Amino acid sequence: MDLHFGETKPTDEERAAVDAVLGPPGSAWEGADDRTDAELRWARGGKEARDRRDLLLPALHAVNDRVGWLSESALGYICRRLTVPPAEAYGVATFYSLFSVKPRPATVLYVCTDLACAAKDSAELCDALADTPSASWERSPCLGLCERAPAALLRRAGPPAPNTPGAPPPDPRSRPKGARPQTPDGLGMPDPTRLDPARGAGNCATSHARPAAGQPTHPAPPAFEEPGSGGTTPGIKPDALPNPRRPRGGAAHVTAGRGGAGSEPAPRLTAVLAPATPATLAHALAAPDATAPEHPAAHAVPQAGRHATQSSLVLLKRIGEVDPYDLDDYRSQGGYTALRRAFALGPAGVIREVLDAGLVGRGGAAFPTGRKWEATARRPERVHYLVCNADESEPGTFKDRVLMEGDPYALVEAMTIAGYAVGAERGYLYLRGEYPRAHERLSHAIARARERGLLGPDVLGQGYAFDVEIRSGAGAYICGEETAIFNSIEGRRGEPRSKPPFPVEKGLFGKPTAVNNVETLVNVLPILEHGAETYARTGTAASTGTKLFCVSGNVARPGVYELPFGASLRELIALSGPPERMRAVLLGGAAGGFVRPDELDIPLTFEGTREAGTTLGSGVVLVLDDTVELPLILLRIAEFFRDESCGQCVPCRVGTVRQEEALHRIKDRTGAAAAGDIALLRDVGRTMRDASICGLGQTAWNAVESAIDRLGAFE
Repeated sequence: MDLHFGETKPTDEERAAVDAVLGPPGSAWEGADDRTDAELRWARGGKEARDRRDLLLPALHAVNDRVGWLSESALGYICRRLTVPPAEAYGVATFYSLFSVKPRPATVLYVCTDLACAAKDSAELCDALADTPSASWERSPCLGLCERAPAALLRRAGPPAPNTPGAPPPDPRSRPKGARPQTPDGLGMPDPTRLDPARGAGNCATSHARPAAGQPTHPAPPAFEEPGSGGTTPGIKPDALPNPRRPRGGAAHVTAGRGGAGSEPAPRLTAVLAPATPATLAHALAAPDATAPEHPAAHAVPQAGRHATQSSLVLLKRIGEVDPYDLDDYRSQGGYTALRRAFALGPAGVIREVLDAGLVGRGGAAFPTGRKWEATARRPERVHYLVCNADESEPGTFKDRVLMEGDPYALVEAMTIAGYAVGAERGYLYLRGEYPRAHERLSHAIARARERGLLGPDVLGQGYAFDVEIRSGAGAYICGEETAIFNSIEGRRGEPRSKPPFPVEKGLFGKPTAVNNVETLVNVLPILEHGAETYARTGTAASTGTKLFCVSGNVARPGVYELPFGASLRELIALSGPPERMRAVLLGGAAGGFVRPDELDIPLTFEGTREAGTTLGSGVVLVLDDTVELPLILLRIAEFFRDESCGQCVPCRVGTVRQEEALHRIKDRTGAAAAGDIALLRDVGRTMRDASICGLGQTAWNAVESAIDRLGAFE
């Protein structure tokens, strides 16, 4: 294929950022400055470069985080390095909301205007920023901080902070040819030459390069299960050690890029501002380094630390009880017991336990996890993959974030078990780009597990090779769809694929792949620790175990709650402190449905909500009182689906726009004045539900339909 690349040259910063991910260019055909006589006679390296197409998204992240935006010259250099047509790279770069192909300031503030934050007056924050240059802040879809609404996220581009794990060497192009490429902080690729004896691999996760078949896939870890190598001095809690290399607050120096004036650009920084006020936003824009520390993950779990309820917690039991950085602390509270039992049972035995436990997916589809694993494991192809869907983008959902921030080793252990069961040697953890603290803690946990022989070529000395690689999303709700994740990881636009073939047949890189979300995977630990029979005693016959619910909106104690399946919606809302005058409850997020205050006795099970004509979804419970303007909430839902539609199929691309237009017209109307547009909404909604290629378009009408039919909106 004859590709035409632009003549513009990347800046030194752009080149360094890309080379940190891809390594130095091997020839002028890959972007080196000087072309030799031999290179004028033939080109080489094209196939090898095309085989690294999956590094396109990490390379875009590297430049965006370093410089603040993606220039034509930076895109051209990336395309030349990976032999990607420039038009395709531009299509990928413009697909994600966290990237910009236009110049913008180094520091950008993202203000959440989605459902939970809208119910908490995020409009006031936007009004207060009206006089701020528009390039310095953006309205954002849900940031997954609903328990602290209204929320904002500040990102500053620049070089990695000094002494930050993952900082690239002074000149990545100075390494010998063929040396293992380094990575900028936040991209999750280890370099054994940079392991700190005291802190290990720091913020690095693992190599982004996909190994060739038959080649070793994992770097050798240090001495197996070396005592006291959990990342701290033996006998001393990590919190007691001053350590500037481990971000401990809201201003996490773990991801971003450059921008701004001055010969010494400020280091990259990400800070969470929640709950946000006009004053805190103004202060953050003026002095990003002085933002207040972020609350511990346990603050999002109202049940945590309460002795009366702690014994009933299963998935949340370690949140607030263990140091998320300390592997030894995790193991002292039962960590890695499940993995040892998995090895005792064997892959088929693990799958049998999961099937007998009745575990179903917690993302909303409720597909039996054991059947998915069994179908993947039976495929004859040698290479299988595991993908953890941590792109938690459903408005109102934040449970996976809390698990990853508060108990990261649990997810690493669960992924290892799942990989063992399905025959995968590599797992990809696709993580929301808006979750900087989760990224930092998971990267740390992965590095520690690798050091201790819990990941790598010989896990626990059992002869099983498995490693985990973090891939960061960049702001696209549609990438929560299982096949869209594959396209995103492979360096393509995150658009869903047609099914069949299904992921268990032909998934990531065309190989059999099992995809599960964070909550589903973490459920495997209690199944193996206590046995399938014990696990299945909790909940109901069709919905076994416990479920995490994300309660937000107009309640006294928002947060993540863990209840056994079968508890009623009324019980859950009572725990969180209901408002005096409740207007409605939205179950399942923007893709879910509303219920009335007189319907709170609905059992919180997949079958119970289905019989009641609504959905449990991912566990969103958004409580609204009578001060919230329902038409504006519906309009925000319609705007969300319009913005997040990938545009691949006509019913969704056109239908989400028509739905928003109709809701705009009738937001101040009722009765006969709204009847014509309501009829149009029903027609458009049925078309999207029946003809859209994926769940986004199929569910885009659900909440609006339930508000009209159950709540009497616009009557």
